Amino acid sequence: MAAKSKSKGISPSCFGYPLSIFFIIINEFCERFSYYGMRAVLVLYFKYFLQWDDNLSTAIYHTFVALCYLTPILGALIADSWLGKFKTIVSLSIVYTIGQAVMSVSSINDLTDHNWDGFPDNVSLHIALSMIGLILIALGTGGIKPCVSAFGGDQFEDDQEKQRTRFFSIFYLSINAGSLLSTIITPILRAQECGIHSKQRCYPLAFGVPAALMAISLVVFITGSRMYKKVQPQGNIMIQVSKCIGFAIKNRFRHRSKEFPKREHWLDWASEKYDKRLIAQIKLVLKVLFLYIPLPMFWALFDQQGSRWTLQATTMDGDFGFMKVQPDQMQTVNPILIIVMVPVVDAVVYPLIKKCKINFTPLRKITVGMFLASLAFVAAALVQVEIDKTLPVFPAAGQSQIKVVNLGIDGATVEFGHLQNVTVKPMESVSKGTWGIAKNLTKNESEEMLVFSGTSEVTRTGYITFETSQLQSLRVISGNKTKDEVLNLPGENRHTLEVKKNATDIVTRLLFDNVLSKPEEGNNLIRLINNFPDTVNVTMGDTSFGALMTFSASNYTLFPGGRDDNITVIANSAKCSVTSKAFGFGSAYTIVLNECIGDTLNLVYSEDIPPNTVHMAWQIPQYFILTCAEVVFSVTGLEFSYAQAPSNMKAVLQAGWLLTVAVGNIIVLIVAGASKLSEQWAEYVLFAALLLAVCIIFAVMAYFYTYTDPNEIEAQLDEEEKEQVKKDEYVYETQTEAVSQM
Repeated sequence: MAAKSKSKGISPSCFGYPLSIFFIIINEFCERFSYYGMRAVLVLYFKYFLQWDDNLSTAIYHTFVALCYLTPILGALIADSWLGKFKTIVSLSIVYTIGQAVMSVSSINDLTDHNWDGFPDNVSLHIALSMIGLILIALGTGGIKPCVSAFGGDQFEDDQEKQRTRFFSIFYLSINAGSLLSTIITPILRAQECGIHSKQRCYPLAFGVPAALMAISLVVFITGSRMYKKVQPQGNIMIQVSKCIGFAIKNRFRHRSKEFPKREHWLDWASEKYDKRLIAQIKLVLKVLFLYIPLPMFWALFDQQGSRWTLQATTMDGDFGFMKVQPDQMQTVNPILIIVMVPVVDAVVYPLIKKCKINFTPLRKITVGMFLASLAFVAAALVQVEIDKTLPVFPAAGQSQIKVVNLGIDGATVEFGHLQNVTVKPMESVSKGTWGIAKNLTKNESEEMLVFSGTSEVTRTGYITFETSQLQSLRVISGNKTKDEVLNLPGENRHTLEVKKNATDIVTRLLFDNVLSKPEEGNNLIRLINNFPDTVNVTMGDTSFGALMTFSASNYTLFPGGRDDNITVIANSAKCSVTSKAFGFGSAYTIVLNECIGDTLNLVYSEDIPPNTVHMAWQIPQYFILTCAEVVFSVTGLEFSYAQAPSNMKAVLQAGWLLTVAVGNIIVLIVAGASKLSEQWAEYVLFAALLLAVCIIFAVMAYFYTYTDPNEIEAQLDEEEKEQVKKDEYVYETQTEAVSQM
């Protein structure tokens, strides 16, 4: 094998380290900030900007991550066989930077919002740009992944083993620092509002900052060019391994008849063309790769932190008192715990286990990691069950929901044909602090949640569910007045029935609510009903609702979650106002503007959709368990792979390890697409069960695995080669002597 050749650069030292490695560490920090920052907000960008549903957003997210872990093989081939590590990193970093810039441009709403309505007019263009950007990013980040750390290791001399080891520790720390900071900062940038014609969530900034960091990463890396030691490409060992395996399979197929004797191992069929050492090394590698087969299932669960778990956080309460946490910021829990737990596990947990005389082998650690990841998804399922309890029931196909609002001072009874009778308390009692929730006349009025047999149900928000085809009319009775209404509802929607008895008649109005999901990203939807006798002008915070006629309702307007606002009414030149209640996160309210008492506005609140009540802090246990799983699985897996691999095939196993991450993300696509489960908690349980089953299979495989020392095997091969050389020399000398005597 040819010796490595290095082009010598000017390599000044700093604290005993080559100065060039500091450029590499800064480069890695910026690149990881760029990648994880973009990825942190990606699934929310799919859902809220491109308007994809949860399943499609999750599918495209995991397709992207899978591609990021498939392209390292391509990067390794280019670096080792053609361009070398330095030129590969520079070339693919340019591709990477362009991809990040394209992503930032794709998220500019004003790019196609020609009518200034706040929505892109050509969503297809944004989708096309997004896909181009993501493909370029996957090529860039995956392609440089196997090159940067190895290029850093190349900067050290053979007598700098201690410095090289510390470099890799600092290098790993820079990865986690970049990941941690980006997952804190980019969600904050996303939560800002920006835009020329209409204000939107600032995805251009959330993607633009990672693009800028990637450009800085490229500039910093190129700046150190003259200082680097650049190893020239020597040919890729993965190509040799692939060719050897391919020849063995082909040769075995050619000699499959019984007249050819069997060989001890199927790879021995390559011995006609490849030397014994290479075949022995490939056997060791394949032995480890066989153990990798169950591992992708772990990554299938682990990488859902950025998809399903982030989407889960959007339905939770992010108010931590001192700060409001964005759903995508919860991902920071993992890198924070990693930084804390890795030294704790190494310095405390493992020594305690050893003191207890438990043989905690690497494969047993990996098995425990898989079990813990399964347990984390059970915890996620339990949290999801609690979230589901707080979610409102929306009308299904063929159903309609109606809520009654009594704006008068007398009680009212509404008869929905022969289906249901409800009574609603008068506004007079409502203004004293109780809201008139519709009650079934035959039930106890102290109940907030009533479930009826047949076709109707009263929810906590006062909505009653009917089969649309059966609901043709209603009758309103208040005092000595009666009014009949013919209904022709479109179905699969919510409606609010306004009822008010005046001196001469009963006035009714059926409002089309058109809110069939919880508000996105923890925002709140607010609608106002004017119960003043005259037209009023209303503002809430900085938002003007304009002139609102008596007995009419505004459209729902989106407000940020977790805050209260000042509501001001101007009626007949008189002004009154009040500070609203805090609406929480993810709620919808109808607010009745009732009357002015002096300069104070009297309001009545109707909760149309309850706020998120399950706190995001409940996600911390599942993150903690999954981080414990990562510590014992990922770190141990890398160490095990390194220890069991021949010296010249560490990169082959590294590529195999990265491939398990890619396959894991593909598994998410397959399982989530094939399961067709309507409940998210059930999908979490399904993934937990699949990993538990795979964990048992891996435990059996690990039980029969025999640990080997590649160094001993290679030393034995060296001895055999020396013996063979001696034999060849002896034969040559014997033959030479015999010829001379003839």
